[in-house]
Amino acid sequence: MRNAQAALEYLFMLAAALVLVAIAAKLILTSTKTLNQGIENYTTQIRQKILENL
Repeated sequence: MRNAQAALEYLFMLAAALVLVAIAAKLILTSTKTLNQGIENYTTQIRQKILENL
C-alpha cells in the first residue's frame, strides 16, 4: 500500500511540473509573438521614414 501511495504522489508531482512547464511555454510563446510584432512595426515605420527622406 505504501508503494502505491508513493507512486500516486510522484504522479501528482509530475502532473504539477508538467502544468508549470506548459504555462511557462505559453508565456514564452506569447511574449515572443508580441516582441516580433513590435519589431515588425518598428522596422515598417523606419522603412517608411527612410523612403520619405529619399
